[in-house]
Amino acid sequence: MVRFMKLLTRDERPPGEEPVSDLVPELEVSRAKRVRVLLAAACAPLLFSYTAIAAVLAVISFAADRTRFSATGALLAAGPGWLASWQVELDLGGHPLGVLPLLPTLAVGWLVARAAARAARRVGGRTPADAVPVVTVIAGAHALFGVLIALAAGGSPIDVNPLTAFCVPGLLAGLAAVAGVAKVCGLPAVVRDRFDPVAVHGLRAGALGLAALIACGAVVFTAATALSWSTVDSLFEPGFGASFGLFVLSVAYLPNAVVAALSFTTGPGFSVGSLTVGMFGYQEGQVPGVPVLAGIPSHHAVWWPALLLLPALVGALVGWRIRQIDEDPMLRMRAVAVAGALVAFGCVILGTVSGGRLGDGPFDPVSVPVGVASVIAFCWIVVPGGFVAFFAGPHEAAAPPGEPEVEDIAEVEEEVEPVEEPEALEDEALDQEAEEELARELGEDADEVPVEPEPEAEPEAEPEQDDVADDAVTESTDGSGDESASGDDR
Repeated sequence: MVRFMKLLTRDERPPGEEPVSDLVPELEVSRAKRVRVLLAAACAPLLFSYTAIAAVLAVISFAADRTRFSATGALLAAGPGWLASWQVELDLGGHPLGVLPLLPTLAVGWLVARAAARAARRVGGRTPADAVPVVTVIAGAHALFGVLIALAAGGSPIDVNPLTAFCVPGLLAGLAAVAGVAKVCGLPAVVRDRFDPVAVHGLRAGALGLAALIACGAVVFTAATALSWSTVDSLFEPGFGASFGLFVLSVAYLPNAVVAALSFTTGPGFSVGSLTVGMFGYQEGQVPGVPVLAGIPSHHAVWWPALLLLPALVGALVGWRIRQIDEDPMLRMRAVAVAGALVAFGCVILGTVSGGRLGDGPFDPVSVPVGVASVIAFCWIVVPGGFVAFFAGPHEAAAPPGEPEVEDIAEVEEEVEPVEEPEALEDEALDQEAEEELARELGEDADEVPVEPEPEAEPEAEPEQDDVADDAVTESTDGSGDESASGDDR
């Protein structure tokens, strides 16, 4: 019986040809482990970010002068701080606070993306369908946590809209989770398969262009801050506690300042209350005493338009990236348009999250004209990028002067045929009439003298007829002579 079972289960394949799945069996993740992994991915970023915000607030309050440190107060204040890190607008005693720092948002988004990627790997995610539970659990956990904080803050000096506290953290956490599981679950391959290759090249070039524009804004902001270092130094107070708080606040708002510098470099500029700073216009106003804003100029300068060379170079860089994707210049131009659309959309998102309400005082609101900025950013990518992509890329070789192409010959024949058709029809009609007339004449001749046509003997028949006629004439002449002779004899 054992021998019979071995025969039934014996593998007939030669050694070395076993499939990989047989050699390394795939371990199925149990349901309990899957639940534990998903809960850890949802709760770990929440707890870590909340604890980090509470620790920062505790250090600031402990280092500040003439303040009383309270661990309970730091823990309670960490709730609205956590919502602010997810760009949820707060209401401080009836004064809206909508311009929120972007650096904490980037930090918590990175935490969520890392947790989502780790969870997808642990549950064996390989397809986009495997990413759905991870993203759903993380987004739902952040949305519920935001609602709990909003409800707990009810009745305190800090008020939060529960609907906003539910939607905004859930949406942003979901997007961060998608970014984290994208590579693990093969989302880039799905995008490449579903989208046109030209559009995929355009999206990549657009991401490069957006990153380059942000880098230009960072360079301009750094240069302006360095040139105004004396003002920066004067804004820090002598005490360590207040200076530390201003330093943390300035670092948290660094991405917002870079976005404002980006808008200024491309042309539209930005505004803080009544202050408006643009490439071709300037309106004076008050500036908050924060070191991160020390680089804002106090008057307009005639050399500012020279900075427009930076976005022009970024557009040329995008065109240079696209120049080799296809031999058809029009396909390259379409890729440049896709890149410009992505850059314009990115400018809308960055301008929206970097500005907002700032109380009801002279610094309200802080804004970037996102509509104008997106259109101008699109033009900065499309115009120089299209020029470079069109002329720097490959083109089809022109035909030699004496050898026209096959398409050109076909076009010439199509153009000539309609002109020659009437003449051909007239010649054919004339030939047909001539043949009919010749046939009628030949028919009449055949009625008078029925002669069997012999094409090969015709040239020889004519001399024979002539000879016969000559003989007949000779005989008749001879006969007439004989008759006259006989008459004479009579």
